[in-house]
Amino acid sequence: MDVAATFSTGAELFAGLITISGIAYNALALLGARAFVRDTRTARKAAPFLPSVSILKPVKGIDPRMYAGFVSHCQQQYGGEFEIVFGVSSLDDPAVAEIVRLREEFPNVAIQLIECAQRMGTSGKVSNLIQMLPAAQFEHIVVNDGDILVGPQYLTEIMRPFADAKVGLVTAPYIGLSTRTTWSKLEALGISTDFMPGVLTARKLEGSIRFGLGSTLATTKTALATIGGFESLVDQLADDYELGARLAAQGYRVELAPEVVETDVPAYTLRGYLDHQLRWARSTRDSRRAGYIGLGITYVLPWAVLAVVASGAALWSIALLSFALFVRVTVALTIGVGLLKDVQVIRDLWLLPLRDFSGLFIWGWSYSSDVIVWRGEKFRLHQGKLERVAEEAK
Repeated sequence: MDVAATFSTGAELFAGLITISGIAYNALALLGARAFVRDTRTARKAAPFLPSVSILKPVKGIDPRMYAGFVSHCQQQYGGEFEIVFGVSSLDDPAVAEIVRLREEFPNVAIQLIECAQRMGTSGKVSNLIQMLPAAQFEHIVVNDGDILVGPQYLTEIMRPFADAKVGLVTAPYIGLSTRTTWSKLEALGISTDFMPGVLTARKLEGSIRFGLGSTLATTKTALATIGGFESLVDQLADDYELGARLAAQGYRVELAPEVVETDVPAYTLRGYLDHQLRWARSTRDSRRAGYIGLGITYVLPWAVLAVVASGAALWSIALLSFALFVRVTVALTIGVGLLKDVQVIRDLWLLPLRDFSGLFIWGWSYSSDVIVWRGEKFRLHQGKLERVAEEAK
C-alpha cells in the first residue's frame, strides 16, 4: 500500500471514529436534558424557600432590551422581600436616567443606585460588585447583567435550592435573542444548541455542575466570604466560571435552576463574532483544559463530512453523515426548543452546519495564542487572569 493510500485510509478511519464519538456525545446531551427535567420535577414538589434577596446589577451604557430587563426584575411574583442594587462607574452613565425612570414607575420596589468610582482590577464589572456588596441589605444575593430579562417566577426558582445549606451557588440556563445579522444569529444558535447541551452533559457526567453562568449567579455573603469575596475574582476573565469552581472547591454544591433567562446578542460583524467567540473559547480552554480538548468532537457535522470525503463517498460514510445530522438536529430541537423554549432555533436551523464548521474552526484557532480582544483592548490570558498587551511601536 502506497503512502497516499495509507494516509487516505487513516483519515477515513480517524474521521469515522471522531464522528461516532460526536454522535455519542450528542446522545449523552439528550440524557443530560432528560435527567435535568426529571430532577426539576422532583425539586418542585418541595415547598419554596423564600429568603430576603438583594439583586446586584452592575450596568454600563444602554442596551436595546435593557429597560425591559429592569422591569422584569421589578415584576417578580415572589413571596419574600427583595431589593435591586444598581452599580455604575459614574453617575454620568446614560443608564442612570433609565434607573431613575424605573424608580418612578415602580415606587414600591426597593431600588438603590451606587456610584462605583474606584477601578479595583481588570474587570470593571467585578470592581463594581465589590463596591455594591456593602449596600446589599440581605444575606442572599443574585448577580446578573444589565440586559438579562427574567420571568415572574425567577426569584422563586433561583432561591428554591438554597433550602439545602450545602448549596453555595445557583445559576440559570439562558438563551440569546437575535433578529439581526447572520453572525449574531450564529452566536444565539450556538448558545442554545452547543453551549447549553454542553452544560447539561457536564451536569450528567459529574452529578452536578462546578461552575457558574453569567446569566445568573446567586449565592450568599457567607459562602462568598469563604473564597475571599468578589475581590478574589477582580482580575479573572471568566469570573462566573471561577465563582462556581471556587465555591465547589470549598465543599459547596452548585445547582442549575430550571428558570431560563434571556440576554441580548449584539449585531455582530464577522470580526466582532470571531473576537467574541475566540475570547469565549480561550477563556473556556484556560478554565477547563482537559475538558476543552474533547470539545472538538462535539462539532459532529464537519467530521462526518470529512469521513465522506476521505472515503470517496462510501455508502457507510453517507449513512453516518445522515445519522449525525439527525442526532444534531434532534439535540437542537429537544434542548434548544423543547427545554429552553428558544423558537429562534427553528428559524435558524438551516445555519446549524455553518455553526458546527465555524465552531470547530474557532476551537482549533483558540490553541494558536493566549491573546483575546475585550472591549477593543488586547489582553493575554494567563491562568484565568488578564494581562494587558502593550501596543507595538509603530
